Amino acid sequence: MATRGEQKMRPDQTVGGPSADEQAEETQWPSPWDDDLPLAREAQRAVRVLNPGGDGQLPRPTRRRVLGIANQKGGVGKTTTAVNLGVALALHGNRVMVIDLDPQGNASTGLGVEHGAGTPSIYEALIEGTPLGEVTQAVEGIPNLVCAPATIDLAGAEVELVSVVAREARLKKALAGYTHDIDYVLIDCPPSLGLLTVNALVAAEEVLIPIQCEYYALEGLGQLLRNIELVKVHLNPTLDVSTILLTMYDKRTKLADQVEQEVRGHFGDTVLKSVVPRSVRVSEAPGYGQSVMTYDPGSRGASSYFEAAEEIAVRGAAMGTK
Repeated sequence: MATRGEQKMRPDQTVGGPSADEQAEETQWPSPWDDDLPLAREAQRAVRVLNPGGDGQLPRPTRRRVLGIANQKGGVGKTTTAVNLGVALALHGNRVMVIDLDPQGNASTGLGVEHGAGTPSIYEALIEGTPLGEVTQAVEGIPNLVCAPATIDLAGAEVELVSVVAREARLKKALAGYTHDIDYVLIDCPPSLGLLTVNALVAAEEVLIPIQCEYYALEGLGQLLRNIELVKVHLNPTLDVSTILLTMYDKRTKLADQVEQEVRGHFGDTVLKSVVPRSVRVSEAPGYGQSVMTYDPGSRGASSYFEAAEEIAVRGAAMGTK
């Protein structure tokens, strides 16, 4: 019987040292449980998003897809969606053009492209008929991604377009003259339903609507859909609302869940399964001239946008040619 202060030892133990089992556990690296650590999960998400090996290719569409990213309500994530979807698709093997049609030029800022006064921009393509290939810029660090930036000149385009022949189809004409191979054209629309947005809807075949998970976002949705229908009837019969993306989702609120259920109940499979959460990282990225995909690829925001891009790519690959 062991006296006080003594400990019973197993046969595989030695005095003053770990057991054989403990030694075996210490020599195992990495531990089988390491993948459950938050840091490990974040690293896995970053590798998946950035695709450094070039292996994780998203399927390419059967034809060029032109998507107008529209919502007349401001602050719902149109620009953030255009920038991050564009980067995600390009990082995974698709050839992408982002057209910044908002005079504020936020998409240009988010992609880190020059858009100061005097820079060739989408304004010249719309008003002066400059070929689109002459105003696009390659996005640094992102292969297969180009951007047609917006400068301050675009602020006057709404007025100048009034007297232009076929004013609603200027962007469509510019895109038709762009002969380079491209898989996706993502058009970041301004938060209004003026001539710039009409140009985007005439040029596009699909509309992607970001919807903020708040009540006010639903209020203006009916008006947006009515205007899309008017454009479809009078100017672009091929236009279709193909994709709805829920953004700024805050799982802590019951309202966000109610908005999600209402949108999914009404629009069904048009709504992507991926939901973009409210994220500080997503908001910070433009301040560094980056998308969240490169600013913090391991974040929830980057992962959510990649999953949305993946859904869009899979749908595109399933589309038939016309």
